[in-house]
Amino acid sequence: MRFLHTMLRVGDLQRSIDFYTRVMGMKLLRTTDRPEQKYTLAFLGYEPNPAQAELELTYNYGVDRYDLGTAYGHIALGVDDVAATCARIRAAGGTVTREPGPVAGGSTVIAFVQDPDGYKIELIERGTL
Repeated sequence: MRFLHTMLRVGDLQRSIDFYTRVMGMKLLRTTDRPEQKYTLAFLGYEPNPAQAELELTYNYGVDRYDLGTAYGHIALGVDDVAATCARIRAAGGTVTREPGPVAGGSTVIAFVQDPDGYKIELIERGTL
């Protein structure tokens, strides 16, 4: 078995594609529109599967926002330099919600950013894992 993708429901598909491509540096890998079922999918990632897991954005026609609930945690991305990545994300219009620094009680350097729908994304500096 292998990890394939994580699915997030989004309120504005183009806004979310723009965030994950322009701000987070992912590539739009493919889209699928299902008008009869009233949804559109967009798959994004840094490399196409099977090299790496993907992010599936699901837009359900007519739904412009979701209650994130209390069970969702975050997506985690490995980066070379958390501080530089946060600076690039801010410059591109993204929101950093936890500044770069060591995780509580440890030495791994992390930060958190938030996508346009409110989903949290953890950035983990690879050299400190």
